[in-house]
Amino acid sequence: MGDNNSSPGSPNENPNNETETNQLPKDDSELESLVRKFQDSISMGKKHKFWETQPVGQFKDIGETNLPEGPIEAPTPLSEVKQEPYNLPSPYEWTTCDMTSEETCNEVYVLLKNNYVEDDENMFRFNYSKEFLRWALHPPGYYPSWHIGVRAKASKKLVAFISGVPARIRVRDEVVKMAEINFLCVHKKLRSKRLAPVLIKEVTRRVHLENIWQAAYTAGVVLPTPITTCQYWHRSLNPKKLIDVGFSRLGARMTMSRTIKLYKLPDAPATPGFRKMELRDVPAVTRLLRNYLSQFVVAPDFDENDVEHWLLPTEDVVDSFLVESPETHEITDFCSFYTLPSSILGNQNYSTLKAAYSYYNVASKTPLLQLMNDALIVAKQKDFDVFNALDVMQNESFLKELKFGPGDGQLHYYLFNYLIRQTLKSSELGLVLL
Repeated sequence: MGDNNSSPGSPNENPNNETETNQLPKDDSELESLVRKFQDSISMGKKHKFWETQPVGQFKDIGETNLPEGPIEAPTPLSEVKQEPYNLPSPYEWTTCDMTSEETCNEVYVLLKNNYVEDDENMFRFNYSKEFLRWALHPPGYYPSWHIGVRAKASKKLVAFISGVPARIRVRDEVVKMAEINFLCVHKKLRSKRLAPVLIKEVTRRVHLENIWQAAYTAGVVLPTPITTCQYWHRSLNPKKLIDVGFSRLGARMTMSRTIKLYKLPDAPATPGFRKMELRDVPAVTRLLRNYLSQFVVAPDFDENDVEHWLLPTEDVVDSFLVESPETHEITDFCSFYTLPSSILGNQNYSTLKAAYSYYNVASKTPLLQLMNDALIVAKQKDFDVFNALDVMQNESFLKELKFGPGDGQLHYYLFNYLIRQTLKSSELGLVLL
């Protein structure tokens, strides 16, 4: 079970979608990426001592069509699950992080703020808010014991963290109880201590103690073996700031004023009946979402409690809007995004990049393109600088049209102890992990 997220940064976008002269023709670039993947996988042999011991799809099995889909290892009797925590290097000790405590929540927040995922150029670092962390870690039925920290014994300082939350994830026709593993973070000064594998083994042990044997996680790096790889796309909402902080570049033959004009949005959403989601909408949104997610190979199995937790608007955490037909008052469409700022490292004028991340969107009556344009408009009204989306579900259908540019961040999705025979297309994935 692994690291969470891809890099927070730079889209390298080309706002006019002009073909740059140095771009390879499509087939060449695909060949090049295949070659790169092959070379990566050869060098993987050296890198994945730990993952080769784990029940995950292995590189050597890629293309094996006769392997059965489903759990790789059968559950162990609970009495045989290791009862004590794994050993840590002697200066360190385990701690369970009570995220309802303001003091502990702040410690986790500070650890992540200073040591979590950065982009390749070290210009941006994710800055999950305390409210966000509480929301992310307290879904229905959460286990406090899955919020795991490591402290230095002498100073009691929190130096590492990993978390799991329970989820029901459907893989084809099977609904599987899983842990979603997230926020694996080790203090920068301790990166050589091999703490990450111990954190992963410890969260695995605690998940097993609750009789759960599968997990889902994402990472910006290639591990054995992704079920799919997604691409981040970025839509400028505040292009001047994004260019000033180095998140994007001015396109060829583009001036700042032309760029600002290119990304300008209307002042208000266009769809009649477009409004913020409320508590009374939970049953209708649940029906809409369950029906929509049923088409994907891997997707969460949400009930009304999950929808209330994950999708009811929470200030500065998650925003959700829907379309209520002015005539019939039926709820026909739904869109949502979560708030994940990044710290801007080493810039004189700006300290924070305010980013919205596309979450779950369902268009049944309103065209998805129009629904997402309205989502961009409300995100702009709320002062977001950029709107990010992965090419999962049906997102690909609106990205180019709505002036999203491809980022350089890829996000790989993984399942622990569950084999899917073929790698999925990103459009077959109906799951967004935070």
